[in-house]
Amino acid sequence: MFSIIQNYIYDSEVLDLFSGSGALALESISRGAKFATLCDNSKKAIQIIKENAIKTHFENQIKIINKDYKKALEEIKNKKFDIIFLDPPYQTNFGLEAIKIIVDCNILKKDGIIVFETDREEIINTISEDVEVTGVRKYGRVKLAFLSRKE
Repeated sequence: MFSIIQNYIYDSEVLDLFSGSGALALESISRGAKFATLCDNSKKAIQIIKENAIKTHFENQIKIINKDYKKALEEIKNKKFDIIFLDPPYQTNFGLEAIKIIVDCNILKKDGIIVFETDREEIINTISEDVEVTGVRKYGRVKLAFLSRKE
């Protein structure tokens, strides 16, 4: 995935909305992103993110938000991001709902990219008409959809 988005990473602002361990955001920083905002609803995930940030020495290049994705997006609605990672829990519509909020609040920069992970191929066909699916990669049962703003 990082080889696909490498041209977006350098000096970028990253949002990792369903962060889990924080691996995607921290890897982005290791590849040249300047700052990452990591959001997760789980206190356990937030503790893991903090530990991983300390291990990688990136604690000064991140902001951590321990809220559900809707509240997190409300908190950052005036910020813009170059890369947004969405890896919501499978079998939910959280990803689609997050994309709608991202579009409505204009959080994705003009030339930015959303990387949306899902295990349901049919969900990719229901993504907001305000974004364009620029590519899909399949890795076993997982699909990564790469989305950009429609102009």
